[in-house]
Amino acid sequence: MTGWNLDDIPWDRFDAAAVDTDLLAVVKTAALVEANADDYVAYLNGVFAGDEAFLAAVARWGVEERQHGAALGRWAELADPGFDFARALADFRAGYRIPQGVDQSIRGSRAGELVARQVVETGTSSFYSAIRDATADPVLKAIAGRIAADEFAHYRLFAAHFARYQATAPLPLRTRLAVAATRFSEAEDDELGWAWFAANVLPDDRSAAYASGIYTRAYAARALRLYRRPHVDNGIRMLLRAVRLPPTGVLFRLASALFWQLLRARVRTLPA
Repeated sequence: MTGWNLDDIPWDRFDAAAVDTDLLAVVKTAALVEANADDYVAYLNGVFAGDEAFLAAVARWGVEERQHGAALGRWAELADPGFDFARALADFRAGYRIPQGVDQSIRGSRAGELVARQVVETGTSSFYSAIRDATADPVLKAIAGRIAADEFAHYRLFAAHFARYQATAPLPLRTRLAVAATRFSEAEDDELGWAWFAANVLPDDRSAAYASGIYTRAYAARALRLYRRPHVDNGIRMLLRAVRLPPTGVLFRLASALFWQLLRARVRTLPA
């Protein structure tokens, strides 16, 4: 279980004057994605049926993810008293669901699924580190810092189970790279678009219709601007470890420099 709970957050230190509206919209979106962990728990339960050690870890992981959503949702309601976290979450769940009732990983194998999970945790750990460093509000800084640490612990959890599967049925490097690249390319899929729509559009316009791509870009335009070079460096190290490549040296320096340039170029293409 996580080493903190909602009572550990210094809610009385909330500083309304420090709330940034763009960051608030990003946090609302993230709260819905985190709170929707039950779908991912169900998916992983199907993929890893019979692996009791992993399923026990997944159950704990799901509890922690839901707590992340609860903490972010509570902060969003503090920052915007008109925001109804429960209603937004219901709207999100009504519009977006991941595949259910499956017994095979969409990544081709259990080991491939665990590579993909490491990629996800790399992204979330970096993302919440970026929020922690971007906000001036003490409460959001405390929440984001705790979540970033949790996500890094989750990354290590999935890495440990990947090592177990890799020892008996190893994935070749080309497959590990393909899975990581595929999962990374999904970072701007409809999950985030739907979460943005449910959190930031439907509360003001119940007649609005979801349009794929538009709301994903609206989210990315605000989220990607949070990142600084140290967040990218840490993320690249984690990605390299996930595919079992050296996280230092020439490869790291080239990958980090390239990704930083690609990130900056991507931000320039997004609406202000």
